[in-house]
Amino acid sequence: MKIAKVINNNVISVIDAQNKESVIMGRGIAFQKRPGDVVDESKIEKVFKLDNKDVSEKFKTLLYEIPLEYMEVSEEIINRAKERIGKKLNDSIYVSLTDHINFAIERNQKGLLINNALLWEIKRFYKDEFCIGLEALKMIDSKLGISLPEDEAGFIAMHIVNAELNEEMPNVVNITKLIQDVLTIVKYHFKIELDEESLNYFRFLTHLKFFAQRLFSETHFESRDDFLYELVKDKHKDAFHCTEKIKSFIEKTYRHTITKEEMAYLTIHIERVVNRN
Repeated sequence: MKIAKVINNNVISVIDAQNKESVIMGRGIAFQKRPGDVVDESKIEKVFKLDNKDVSEKFKTLLYEIPLEYMEVSEEIINRAKERIGKKLNDSIYVSLTDHINFAIERNQKGLLINNALLWEIKRFYKDEFCIGLEALKMIDSKLGISLPEDEAGFIAMHIVNAELNEEMPNVVNITKLIQDVLTIVKYHFKIELDEESLNYFRFLTHLKFFAQRLFSETHFESRDDFLYELVKDKHKDAFHCTEKIKSFIEKTYRHTITKEEMAYLTIHIERVVNRN
C-alpha cells in the first residue's frame, strides 16, 4: 500500500485496489514521507473510507487545519451515536461534527459563548441524540481537558439528527421549529397537555419528523384515491379540524401545501395522541 497524498504528519490518503481513496490516520505515519512511499502499516490507527468524493475532499481539507486529537474525539462520538441510535449516518457528519467541535473549542477559548435557541426543543424531540451530545461533552472534557456548556450538547445532537435525516443543517432547524409549531397547535386546539412519555406521543413525534422532512424537501405522499382522506375526515372530525389549522398555518408561515394523503395520516396520528396519550 502506497501513499497517494500527505495531508500532515499524522494523516495520509491512499488508493486501494478498487481505485477508491481512503484516509489513514496514525501518529507520525507521514513523517518524512512523500507520495509513492510505502505505508508503515504498524502506525495505522484509523482508516476512513468515505464513499462520497465531495465529502472526502472536504474531510481532507479539514484535516489540514485541525489537531489530530479533535478528529479522534469526533470519531469516538460518531461511533457512540451509531451504536446507540442503530441508524446509518451520512458520511458528511465526519466533516460537519469535527468542524463544529473545532469551532466550538476555539470560541470557548476566546470566551465567546453562543446560546442554543433550540435547546429546549432538542431536549424534547431528540432525546437520544441529546443524551449522546451530553456524553460527547464528557468525552471532550476527558480527552481534551476542555469543558463546553450544555448548549453545545444540543448543537452536537443537531449534527447527529442532520446525519440521520440526510438533510442540510438549515433544514434540520426548520424541521425542529415546525414540529414545535404543530405540537403547539394540537395542544391549544384540544386544550390538553400531551403525555411525552407515551408510545403514541413517540409515534406522533416520529411521524412529524419525517412529515417535516418531506415538506421541506418537497416530496409528499400523493395518492389519486381519496378514500382514506374522506374516511378520517368523517370519522375523526375534531382531529381533522386540527389538521386543517395546521395546514393553514404551514401555508401562511412556510409557503408549503399539504396533500390530502399527508392530511389523512396527520389526522390519524393526532387522533391517537390526544385520545390515548
